[in-house]
Amino acid sequence: MDSDQPNQALLPDRHPQYDLFICDVSDAVLKDVMQQMEHPIYSLSKKPDTSIRRYLNGEDWIEVIPSVKGLATIYDKDILIYCISQIVAKMKRGEEVSPRVRLNSRELLIFTNRSTGGREYQTLIDALDRLEGTRIRTNIRTGAEEQSDSFGLINATSTKRTHGLNGRLLSCEIQLSDWVFSAIRSNEVLTLHRDYFRLRKPIERRLYELARKHCGQQKQWRVSLDKLLLKTGSTSQPKRFKQAIREIVATDHLPDYRMALVDENDMVVFINRGSMPVQVVQTITIPALDPEVYEMAREATPGWDVHYIEAEWRAWATEAPRNPEMAFLGFCRKWFEKRGRP
Repeated sequence: MDSDQPNQALLPDRHPQYDLFICDVSDAVLKDVMQQMEHPIYSLSKKPDTSIRRYLNGEDWIEVIPSVKGLATIYDKDILIYCISQIVAKMKRGEEVSPRVRLNSRELLIFTNRSTGGREYQTLIDALDRLEGTRIRTNIRTGAEEQSDSFGLINATSTKRTHGLNGRLLSCEIQLSDWVFSAIRSNEVLTLHRDYFRLRKPIERRLYELARKHCGQQKQWRVSLDKLLLKTGSTSQPKRFKQAIREIVATDHLPDYRMALVDENDMVVFINRGSMPVQVVQTITIPALDPEVYEMAREATPGWDVHYIEAEWRAWATEAPRNPEMAFLGFCRKWFEKRGRP
């Protein structure tokens, strides 16, 4: 996709010239929480979705419970991306941050490439209701014990609007959930291409998110069509989903990644366009750790699966340490210092 040529498959860029008073907003780097990119939390339907979703991965599970107004949609998620981006920008400037974010509704609409008509302001109110009403339950396994936790995407909202039922939304404050805020503070976020907001269809946004999470800076990522359908959270039948993939492959308009469909074995390939620098993966060989170090690691990271942390440590390492056990324990202490208990 040549960014210099208009692509009819994308929405028009509604705000190519940003107002000067919101230049800090237009320059903010789009961010998204990686956990939300991994699991199909958001509805891809434009109609209210009040069904409870449950996803299994081995013995781990996540359950998404909507309110009576329906599940939060992938378009509602724009508000969270905006909030996350503002927090990350403040962190980079060395400013104090908190899970409570105050935002100007007009700035948000421009940031997310929406029109600034009166109808859009009511759309924001509805989106806030769905975000606040959507609850997530998941399990945390530690040895022989299993803990189930429930939390929301945002904990509370406060809005200000001109007087009257049809009054314009002026501003609002959002209290992000501890889960989302903790992920931001731990730098568990990824940059998104600004054309993400120009993608017309919900499935296109979800496919881009998955490519950004799984392909990232690698040359390519391959996934079976069936598994991709599961990861998107789409309720389409397999044949219809395959046709949707074919159409996206033909128009070739996803930011950062090209898509290819291999019919022989129904594999979908995401290929880095080069706008995301290709990451050179080095193979680091770290010998097996002394079994006694795991008990020390458990003391350093109470509540966490130390073997999961070990896998993260091995993937993070850029060279083999002279003393693997001490290096691993140091990583565990920093891990717990950043994240606390799960």
